[in-house]
Amino acid sequence: RCLLKKVKENIIVPEEILRFCYDGLQGSTSPPRVQEPGEQEEILGTMESLSPTHNPTEVQMSQLVLPCHTNHRGELSTGQLLKWIDTAACLSGCFPFAAERHAGCPCVTASMDDIYFEHTISVGQVVNIKAKVNRAFNSSMEVGIQVSYEDLGSGKHCSICKAYATFVAQGPSGSKVKLKPLTPQTEEEKIEYSIAAERRRMRLVHKDTLKDLLTRSPCETERETRDGSIAVPAEKTRVESVELVLPPHANHQGNTFGGQIMAWMENVATIAASRLCHAHPTLRAIEMFHFRGPSQVGDRLVLKAIVNNAFKNSMEVGVCAEAYGQEMSISRRHINSAFMTFVVLDQEGQPRTLPMVAPEPGEGERRYREASARKKIRLDRKYVVSCKQTEVPLSVPWDQSNKVYLSYNNVSALKTLAAKTNWSLAREKEKVRIYTLEEDKFLSFRIEMSVCIAANQAFSLLSDLRRRHEWDSHYASAELVQQVDDDDMIYHVLSQTLSRENKPQDFVILASRRKPCSKGDPYVVAFRSVTLPTHPATAGFTRGETLCSGFCIWPESEETSKVAYYNQAMPGYLNYVTTNVVGLSSGFCVTFKACEQFLLKNKEDLIVRL
Repeated sequence: RCLLKKVKENIIVPEEILRFCYDGLQGSTSPPRVQEPGEQEEILGTMESLSPTHNPTEVQMSQLVLPCHTNHRGELSTGQLLKWIDTAACLSGCFPFAAERHAGCPCVTASMDDIYFEHTISVGQVVNIKAKVNRAFNSSMEVGIQVSYEDLGSGKHCSICKAYATFVAQGPSGSKVKLKPLTPQTEEEKIEYSIAAERRRMRLVHKDTLKDLLTRSPCETERETRDGSIAVPAEKTRVESVELVLPPHANHQGNTFGGQIMAWMENVATIAASRLCHAHPTLRAIEMFHFRGPSQVGDRLVLKAIVNNAFKNSMEVGVCAEAYGQEMSISRRHINSAFMTFVVLDQEGQPRTLPMVAPEPGEGERRYREASARKKIRLDRKYVVSCKQTEVPLSVPWDQSNKVYLSYNNVSALKTLAAKTNWSLAREKEKVRIYTLEEDKFLSFRIEMSVCIAANQAFSLLSDLRRRHEWDSHYASAELVQQVDDDDMIYHVLSQTLSRENKPQDFVILASRRKPCSKGDPYVVAFRSVTLPTHPATAGFTRGETLCSGFCIWPESEETSKVAYYNQAMPGYLNYVTTNVVGLSSGFCVTFKACEQFLLKNKEDLIVRL
């Protein structure tokens, strides 16, 4: 209250101190006192006035790397970094100010997405971690974390990794708490908010992706051979260790910190990897994992690790964490399983060739085969999901193993484009508005208008490319090549537009559709080019490609919708786009008015079918 008084007297006080003051009022271990009327709201209001544009869930943490944090090479232990990441993410989800709007109670780590470590951090450098809530769902929230290091001597800054964690708000007795929605403010926050729904969808189908790949793959995995290399029995890499959960390892509710469990798991995984290569390995990646249940103070955590498979320059280590209560006779509780990828670097910092692994019969063979499948999925996911939109090739080969990630990339690219704030109105004619966005080497355009049709009806009609020729004169026909699932389809499209070679164009297009995840979200129909071995380019057509295009449909009322079409113009299409934008052609307006007539004409038939 003294600090609050100083703020009122215009004496500057760091915002962090006010947060600690509020934290003290909420969770102090000293005897409780009666708060004065409006005291809590007064402090929150003061905090809000200090930085009105600041995201209340954002947390910034800076840690100086000391010798006690490092390994034998003087590099920051990855386990220590994981603890700091988890702490920052948890504070973002449970910060007093944010909790009032979202959880209002403690949060626990539910899962962590893939983490790729780009660099190591040396003693004396500073680790900077920024975490903030991207989106709150019903009872869970996604927290985005960015990690970088700072060299105090040179002033150099470098990115280390980017991660996404999911936290669940818990009420009394561990019950789930319904969260209030988060309202994004900046363009970056709006993009992350929009794409968070796609990342959540990808997490839910993660296990199914692995099962599907294993089902379609041969039962026997081809073993790699290396000259002069003797296979090391996997059993020789097995590690088992036990840890006692003490109060410093847990939060005030007695639940073990997720970051602490991850640090213990990283420790045993490193030992297992060292036993294979007889060297000191470096952790490069951690696969997406979920916490299956909590552990408490007093539990004994049994941590097991073994090398599942060794590839030429990397190895996968599987780690399992199980918990015993104080009564050792009680059966173990499976807390978590994780898969970590290690490399061994030579003096030039290049990955060394590793020995082969001879898996144990039965379970060992299963883990060996699954490790190969996970490596393929990791490559697909990193290649398609982690790349910037401009770095992804136009037509990515489609197959069963990467279908989830191509669908994610397809929808997230369109949502990212739609969330941009610097669109400028270029032209308006007959209630059709044309906007442009000039960014880097792309010229994007958006065409929108209000249509007297329910949003779900427009969504159903516009997501079927087989009917596009009814209103778009550029389309000759569209054949449904593959129904991937309820939300994703692949079409072979023939165009009426001639290429520079004076030949008609054809496209192989992945169409991904999404219904709103929550109120305020649009219906989405996204298009992007893919490659199918069953439909190669032919001499009679010029194979066209589209990087990002599609529809976003927002309900304005029960019978009216705002329909917007987005497209990143490709070079061969640029002349047509600019001609329409500057008003030398009315092709855009004519096509979109035809789209409106198509929707109005078919909505009655659609109502009958629905």
